[in-house]
Amino acid sequence: MSSKTILSAADIGRSITRLAHEIIEKNGGCEGLVLVGIHTRGVPLAHRLAAKIRQFADIEIPVGALDITFHRDDLDSLDDQPVVSNTEIPVSIRGKNVVLVDDVIYTGRSIRAGMDALINLGRPQRIQLAALIDRGHRELPIRADYVGKNIPTSRYEKVQVKLTEIDGRDEVVLTNMNNKTKPEQVVS
Repeated sequence: MSSKTILSAADIGRSITRLAHEIIEKNGGCEGLVLVGIHTRGVPLAHRLAAKIRQFADIEIPVGALDITFHRDDLDSLDDQPVVSNTEIPVSIRGKNVVLVDDVIYTGRSIRAGMDALINLGRPQRIQLAALIDRGHRELPIRADYVGKNIPTSRYEKVQVKLTEIDGRDEVVLTNMNNKTKPEQVVS
């Protein structure tokens, strides 16, 4: 098993800055905008995006936290007592432009669960998706509107986002979970 850092703290900061600019631009400003982070690492990312948007547009964007546990399609395969976090959205999302924020988009199943959870809370005008990392391998027809970094991966690799608020440091690590190593190439 081998690991390498693919994004440093500075890289993550630059990605968040760029994502904030893109969100402002694509929405024609910030009117009616709500950021909602998916537990766990989507929540601090949503707060960081809101802080950057406040810095650039001088407007306070509501930020919420969304638990998707009971909307997952693999609930029967989770532990008997899955960890449930609070869903806290400080404003009604009815008629709002909601940006759903997550750390990594992979198969698309967590995002589908997030959209289901949001719609149960009210009918937003539009749902957009912001992800720090897009690693490919979709199983559902879902794509992110805003992506910090596209990182093509194999299914034997794991992308782990570490954030200061949760992990004590900012970085993105790619780990090869495959025990087989590639044979060294012979140069002739």
